[in-house]
Amino acid sequence: MSEGSMRYDSAPARRRTILEALRTSGFVSVADLTRELGVSDMTIRRDLRKLEQGGEVRVVRGGVSVPHGPLHAPAFVSRAGIAAAAKRLIAETAVELIGPTDTVAIDAGTTTYALAEALPETFRGSVVTHSVPVIQLMLNRGSGRIVGLGGDVLPESQAFVGPMTVDATARLRVRTLFLGAAAADDRGVYVATDIERPTKQALIDIADQVVLLADHTKFTTSAPVLLCPWDRITTVVTDRAPSPSIRDQLAKSHVTLELPRDSFD
Repeated sequence: MSEGSMRYDSAPARRRTILEALRTSGFVSVADLTRELGVSDMTIRRDLRKLEQGGEVRVVRGGVSVPHGPLHAPAFVSRAGIAAAAKRLIAETAVELIGPTDTVAIDAGTTTYALAEALPETFRGSVVTHSVPVIQLMLNRGSGRIVGLGGDVLPESQAFVGPMTVDATARLRVRTLFLGAAAADDRGVYVATDIERPTKQALIDIADQVVLLADHTKFTTSAPVLLCPWDRITTVVTDRAPSPSIRDQLAKSHVTLELPRDSFD
């Protein structure tokens, strides 16, 4: 037995080491943990499940991260906890739309952040984003290129917004924008505040296709600011099919509806 495996032959010791690594980097892969701790992949995954049950970590594709990303702003963390299982299902479905070298834009928000968490270790493309948590997550993971859009920081969404952000966006082009929203109905997609709208619209304008990530609660709530009608959206990824009237509007606007294989319907 190697010195490393003797040191980490107890579950409490391994879990302490995992937490120490997370405090340093914010994300650790399963492959790195098995190599460092000298135990099997199955043992590491069992440790991670135990830590996740205690709320100490968040298990994501390929590894583990701190519970709600490197930033713990109360408003962001609170929203991340709403329909968390649904957001994970949506992210796991949407990530299948991304190629290993694609250039994508990831909007600010907790559902879109879940998509960033779901990116595989093999991703070597580029991520354009104005989300501070997404930027920090990508930096900690060290995979793919990050193009950060600067500007004024909106504390509630942990995102850059404003004229500088819009100007920076206009000089770019992406294959796919993964868009978040506060609400959606028969007319289209809504945001909570008008200050968010210009940046989101600028991202829509530079994308070849726009994928809306929205859990089922977004189709039964309301928000005051109309962002765009359905004809600006290419695909909707959600965890439950929306109402018949919304599905009719999606069909009329030629919007594809994607549901997880193990959706709640």
